[in-house]
Amino acid sequence: MPALIEIERLTKRFGDFTAVDDVSFSVDRGEVVGFLGPNGAGKSTTMKMLAGFVTPTAGTARICGKDVVDSPVAAKRSLGYLPEGAPTYPEMTVTGFLRFVASIRGYRGGEADERVEAAMQLTQLEGVQLQPIETLSKGFKRRVGLAQSLLHDPPVLVLDEPTDGLDPNQKHEVRQLIRRMAPQKAILISTHILEEVEAVCSRAIVIAGGKVLADSTPAGLVAPGRSLEQVFRDLTMPKDAA
Repeated sequence: MPALIEIERLTKRFGDFTAVDDVSFSVDRGEVVGFLGPNGAGKSTTMKMLAGFVTPTAGTARICGKDVVDSPVAAKRSLGYLPEGAPTYPEMTVTGFLRFVASIRGYRGGEADERVEAAMQLTQLEGVQLQPIETLSKGFKRRVGLAQSLLHDPPVLVLDEPTDGLDPNQKHEVRQLIRRMAPQKAILISTHILEEVEAVCSRAIVIAGGKVLADSTPAGLVAPGRSLEQVFRDLTMPKDAA
């Protein structure tokens, strides 16, 4: 069977600038892949192309076998996407926003109610469910974004900095949630937190300058006597910056 996420020679250019340069990898069910790189490495652009928000200049991306350009609606049905910044409608309450997302996903009546309730339980939002989103802390807003990505129980999750803005306890809770979901899903996580990679990821892909520099297990990236942080720094540091 094909992998649930397939990326082949994906490239994105903005004028003369190449943000993503011939990137290829796949993610199978049961894998949690950490997508690592410094700011401007091409992580978010790659994720936006996979999610169908940015059109590739070249190459292909497929979700559950569906090409994100040729069959965008079919691909997105199988995708839960938490974008950078997790945009929402700030004047809506948490419940109102999640009900809106449920309706877009085609859920009605009792099924919509069940989906919204389950998403709030997973992300522990019950205590703020009637608050307008604009009144929430950054951490709670992030959890609302995560809840909408989980609402339809998709087989593929693409999460851009899922613990950004969360306090240590909230980060621990989200990491536990990812570990619980991992056996049934293919999960791609963009992060700059190396501790997060070691905590939840079965694989790590390092990208810099739009190119994949390494693809291995977290343990496989680490040479004897060196930390993952040291290896990451050596891989991504410009050659003339020593």
